Amino acid sequence: MATEPSAPPSAAPALTWDEAVAAVTAEPRFALGEVEVDGITQTVFTNAPPTLRHIFAMWPGRGDDLFLVYEDERRTFGEVADEVAALGAALVGRYGVQPGDRVAIAMRNLPEWVISFAAITSIGAVSVSLNGWWTEDELDFGLDDSGTSVLIADPERIDRTRAACTRLGIATVGVRLPAGEPVPEGVDRWEDVVVLGAELPAVDVGPDDDATILYTSGTTGRPKGAVSTHRAVTQSLMSFGCRAQVQRVRRPAEAAVAAETPPVFILVVPLFHVTGGVAVMLSCALGGVPLVIMYKWDPERALELIERERVTNFVGVPTQSWDLMECPRFAEFDTSSLVSVGGGGAPAPPALVARVDRGFRRGRPSIGYGMTETNAFGPQNSGDDYVTHPTSTGRSLPTLLVEVRDPDGRPLPTGEQGEIWFKGPMVIRGYWNRPDATAEAIVDGWLRTGDVGRIDDEGFVYVEDRAKDLVLRAGENVSCAEVEAAVYEHPAVYEAAVFGVPHERLGEEVAVAVLPKEGHPLDPGDLQAFVGERLAAFKVPSKVVVVDSQLPRNAAGKILKRQLRDEVARAG
Repeated sequence: MATEPSAPPSAAPALTWDEAVAAVTAEPRFALGEVEVDGITQTVFTNAPPTLRHIFAMWPGRGDDLFLVYEDERRTFGEVADEVAALGAALVGRYGVQPGDRVAIAMRNLPEWVISFAAITSIGAVSVSLNGWWTEDELDFGLDDSGTSVLIADPERIDRTRAACTRLGIATVGVRLPAGEPVPEGVDRWEDVVVLGAELPAVDVGPDDDATILYTSGTTGRPKGAVSTHRAVTQSLMSFGCRAQVQRVRRPAEAAVAAETPPVFILVVPLFHVTGGVAVMLSCALGGVPLVIMYKWDPERALELIERERVTNFVGVPTQSWDLMECPRFAEFDTSSLVSVGGGGAPAPPALVARVDRGFRRGRPSIGYGMTETNAFGPQNSGDDYVTHPTSTGRSLPTLLVEVRDPDGRPLPTGEQGEIWFKGPMVIRGYWNRPDATAEAIVDGWLRTGDVGRIDDEGFVYVEDRAKDLVLRAGENVSCAEVEAAVYEHPAVYEAAVFGVPHERLGEEVAVAVLPKEGHPLDPGDLQAFVGERLAAFKVPSKVVVVDSQLPRNAAGKILKRQLRDEVARAG
């Protein structure tokens, strides 16, 4: 069924941003304090769960409340807690896993991923989230680099890791292995390992113990393992909760509408990515919210699940919001339960922000500027703020300080462009076995994001581009994000990426790869004229490459611009 367009932006909020933040952080749940970690003072939520084990210990108390939905499978919090205890007992008793040992997960989005993560971190081990899209060679690197002792994997990943696990002596637990078929040598079946009735071992886990290793996307060279402590992850989760409460206080009318439907999240991004595994899954774990798991992204299937499960929150990359609304059967599904449609991972074109706001009866657009290195939390923008500031990623909270600095690390005045730096308790402690990379990225507790941006006088953060992603054309810096925003306004454009390619005279010239909408022919000259009407001449792409399939992406959903750049450069 077709959904009604959403209402226009509402009247002025009940409180200003600063007033709402002050009101919410005066509540006991979000009370603020300071702690010193490795000599660095951080502002924290004093009543946050100390560790992930404390979060998962809440699950038995939620008993029969629905937690995980996967295809036709439904698991309650109590049932998941029983499996977590059984797996935790097996990891300790059967495989000898000790606090600090690394246990890797390599699989698509499955309920067993969630159970494995909770069990691993509950016994003080470190969960290593391996990219499910990695090749055999990349998985070999991740297992070796992390020093993994046990791997939990699905059949496809088991096939890709057999040689590495044999060479490294890694025990493997196989998830959803075909019934009746022989088990590969060195692999134990999940059903034989997870024996219900076992108790979770009593293990002391501290806030500053390592909890997770998430590998960065690795678009250049080998990926780096970003290491987070329990405190970093739980403080990120509390920051997400605080930010949501700030918006409820500022927009009571919208909050009342949202409250009409119990919260339900849909997982449309990989659990091995920080957005899926932290921002979505763990937020549901902490809040007692049902989570609908998609095995892989399919917009029509997502619409079916949104209608069937009355999903309220859709968190993905901008491309997925676009795919959702471009689905030929979009109008046939009831999406009226949605109250938030957005995510992060890449800038969203202003045209998409406006379209999302118009296209759903209640669903409002949102975006977050988080990183693997910040456990997904960062400045966030949503609702009316996003509609009126569509090129901003929003404002931050007292737990995450944001500054814009010059190349020498000096803070710049409001409005000036420079590199964005973050400081907060949700920042990683460093990169696994990479002290040089850690020292380069984290300076006196401040994380250098490598992103170029500015902060306006209202505190809105604008990410203009990656420092290395600017096109330097004859001495002029061209923002790829700015050009992409103009390209996306063309009615025939479905997907686009702007990047620089070498030019003998100019140094670099601006190029764009474009996937047209089905049935909409696109002439490169027409697109250049269209962009030329909106941007200065030096920003108009001199190379337009029209493609017939979706642009290449990494697991985080980000377009692989380096790959596109190399392909265009080779083509001449």
